[in-house]
Amino acid sequence: MKITVRYFASIREAAGTSSEVLQTQSTTLAQLRDELIQRPGATGAALARGRAVRLALNQVMSDESAMLADGCEVAFFPPVTGG
Repeated sequence: MKITVRYFASIREAAGTSSEVLQTQSTTLAQLRDELIQRPGATGAALARGRAVRLALNQVMSDESAMLADGCEVAFFPPVTGG
């Protein structure tokens, strides 16, 4: 399936891009994250397990069990604090 992946803040800096369109066989956000972690370089390190990463599916905050669908939009961003 084809999906759009958007990166924000420090994850965007690590990826070197704010978005990309991917072909993936992943069916959940967890599988997609694991797929991206396997990439060489800073993107995989920024999304690594143990790092605080928030996810959204079609602009709705989601947990990693959320199911992907063709044409969906996934966003990865670090947690933000206000004050």
